Amino acid sequence: MGSVTNGCSSPVFPSPLNFLENKAFFHRKSFCNPIISNKSSRRNGIFCKISGIGIGEDPGKTSKSRMEDYNTAMKNMMRNPYEYHHDLGMNYTIITGKLIVGSQPQKPEDIDHLKQRENVAYILNLQQDKDIEYWGIDFQSILKRCKELGIRHMRRPARDFDPNSLRNGLPKAVSSLEWAISEGKGRIYVHCTAGLGRAPAVAIAYLFWFYNRDLNSAYNKLTKKRPCGPNKRAIRGATYDLAKNDPWKEPFESLPEYAFENVADWERKLIQDRVRALRGT
Repeated sequence: MGSVTNGCSSPVFPSPLNFLENKAFFHRKSFCNPIISNKSSRRNGIFCKISGIGIGEDPGKTSKSRMEDYNTAMKNMMRNPYEYHHDLGMNYTIITGKLIVGSQPQKPEDIDHLKQRENVAYILNLQQDKDIEYWGIDFQSILKRCKELGIRHMRRPARDFDPNSLRNGLPKAVSSLEWAISEGKGRIYVHCTAGLGRAPAVAIAYLFWFYNRDLNSAYNKLTKKRPCGPNKRAIRGATYDLAKNDPWKEPFESLPEYAFENVADWERKLIQDRVRALRGT
């Protein structure tokens, strides 16, 4: 996930997992109803697919400790009120007719759900390998089920809680998202661990760069549907990197906080061309 801190330099990550560069689904109080088991529920447009018996429902200290450590990292690094409750299963929000943002699928049955319930044809995963391993996800079984159902699975890993990694990874991630949407074969499910940092940042950048919105309107559109705290400065930095056409432009770090919250038409066209040129890289 991204961070909502203003600084763009890489933070120092304490253990575990460098302050849990993992994700999950961050849960605000009353964010999702945890009572229903092996079913699904919708609340305020946010969909919760309860995963049923699985590693996240282990009542032992190990599972509980993982979540507590991860939530501590979330609050310290992202400075927001969200928490991740892995035991509540996959959680997502429909952003547009083609775009869904959510947390990590935990088991092959989650892939079945995305295909059958939401007509998902592409999955864009922003997790690093260690994020997946931290939660004990059987990733190969998920990849296998994607292949069986004809879902194209794509990876664009970014480091959790690291604005620089997010900034650097956004162009390629948005390139994959824009390509999948242009194919028009079904919905695209974009996820990180919790679906509250990296994944929404990719969706916001896409809306900003390709929907002719300014950054604030794109940010507000998504966060009103899915309360979360992706790093806005990282998105601005990636916008600057793509739109910068003059080697003598001043460094992004010296620009005011509002810089590159919007772009001129020629800059947006340049951004779109450069993002599309990253297809297949």
